[in-house]
Amino acid sequence: MAIDFSVDGRRAVVVGAARSGIAAAELLVRRGARVVLTETRPTLADADRLRAAGIDLELGGHTAKTVDSADLIVTSPGVVTNQPLFAAARARGVDVIGELELASRWVRGPIIAITGTKGKSTTTTLIGRMVQADGRPVLVGGNIGVPLSAQVDASTEDTVHVVEVSSFQLESTTTFRPWMSLWLNVADDHLDRHASVDEYASAKARIFANQRPEDWAVVNADDPVVMARSEGIAPTRVLFSPSGRLDEGFVVDGEWIVRTSGSRSTALIPVSAVELTGAHMLGNVVAAAAVADTAGVTPRAMTQALAGFRGLEHVMEPAGIVRGIRFVNDSKATNVEAARRSIESFDAGVVALIGGRFKGGNLRELRDALAARGRAVIAIGEAAPLVHEALHDVLPVIAASSMREAVTRGFEAADAGGVVLLAPACASFDWFSDYAERGRAFKEEVEALRKRER
Repeated sequence: MAIDFSVDGRRAVVVGAARSGIAAAELLVRRGARVVLTETRPTLADADRLRAAGIDLELGGHTAKTVDSADLIVTSPGVVTNQPLFAAARARGVDVIGELELASRWVRGPIIAITGTKGKSTTTTLIGRMVQADGRPVLVGGNIGVPLSAQVDASTEDTVHVVEVSSFQLESTTTFRPWMSLWLNVADDHLDRHASVDEYASAKARIFANQRPEDWAVVNADDPVVMARSEGIAPTRVLFSPSGRLDEGFVVDGEWIVRTSGSRSTALIPVSAVELTGAHMLGNVVAAAAVADTAGVTPRAMTQALAGFRGLEHVMEPAGIVRGIRFVNDSKATNVEAARRSIESFDAGVVALIGGRFKGGNLRELRDALAARGRAVIAIGEAAPLVHEALHDVLPVIAASSMREAVTRGFEAADAGGVVLLAPACASFDWFSDYAERGRAFKEEVEALRKRER
C-alpha cells in the first residue's frame, strides 16, 4: 500500500506536539528529514528526548518564519488547517498534510479505516481483536492508542492496520487509501471546529476519496447521511443495519448476527456472545462483523474475539455500586448523539451528569430520552447554563461545581436500583485535559463516595 514518497534532506515542520505530532516528527527524522516540531505550549515533557533524536523544537507558538521555511508541513489533528500561514504555504507549492496522511504513504500493509460520530473506538478495537483471533498480524491505532506514524516501521505487507480516523484527520488527507473503510454514523459534533454539519460530513466522506473498485466500503444502512454520501463511490459498498432491516447485508436476526442475501442467511455470531452494555453497542458488533466477514475472518474467530470483551475504559464502563445505585462512566460520550444513546441504554432511574465545554449540537435532543428514563440531571462545567435551559422543564436539573459535588448530588438524587450516568454530551476541556481524565475523576469520586457510605 506504500507509495513512492521521500523526505530525505527536506525541511519538515510538524505543527502541534501532541501524541500524533510527536510520532510524525520522530518518523520524519528517521526517514532523513530535517525536522522542526513547533508547539504553542512553552514546555514539553519529551523535549530532551526529542532533541536527542535530532528534532529541533520551537515552543511557545508557531512563528511564520518557521512555517515559511518548510518544504513540507505536517499538522496534528488538533491544529486548524485553514489558517492564513498554511494558505500561504500552499500558495508556494508546499504540501500541508496531516499525520494520518503522512504515515499512510509509508504503510506497507492493508488499512482498515473506521470513522463515525459515535462508536469508533469500540468498533476499531473489536475489528482488531477479530483479525488477531483469525491468526493475522494486526496493529490497532490511529485516533485511538498508537498513532499510525508510530506503526510504520513495524508494517509489513501482511500486517493489517486497523485505524480509527476522525474528521480532523480525514480533512487533511490527499492520497489516504484504505483497503476497507467503515462509516458508522454521523450526527452533530465538532461544530466548534467545522462550520456546519455538512462540512463535518464532507470531512468524514473523505474516507472514500481515494478508494478503488477493488476496495470495500462498509456503511450504515440506517443512517441517511452516510447512505447519501456513499452513493456512487468507487469501492464495493457493503451494508449493515443495527435495526435489522436489510435484504442484503449484515443484521441481527433473532439470537444471531447474520449475513443476509435474499432469502438466505449465514449465522456469524450468537448475540449471547456479546458482553457489552447498550443496544448501540450491539450495533457496533454488527458493524465489526460486517468488516471482519468481508475481510475473510471466520465466524469462530469473530465469536472468540468477543469473549471477555466488556468494552473500553470510559465507554459505558461500570464504575461501582453504592447502596444499590449503579455508577456508569461514559465520559467518551462527548456529543449529544452519543449521550442520547448512552441514556437510552437504561430502562429507568437515570441520573445523568451532563455538561463540560459545549461543542455544538442541540441539547434539547436529549429531552425525550430523559423524559422516558430520567430522574434528574446534574449540570456540570461551562455548559451548565445551557443544560439547564434545554432540560429544566423535563426533569430536575441540579448544578454542581466540581466532579465530587456532581457524584454526591447524583447519588442523592438517585433511587435504589437506579443509575448515575456520566454522559456529558460535551468536551472536557473546561475542567480536564481530556475525556480520560474526566472519566478517571468520576471513578475516583465514586470510590470516595463508596468509602464514605460504608
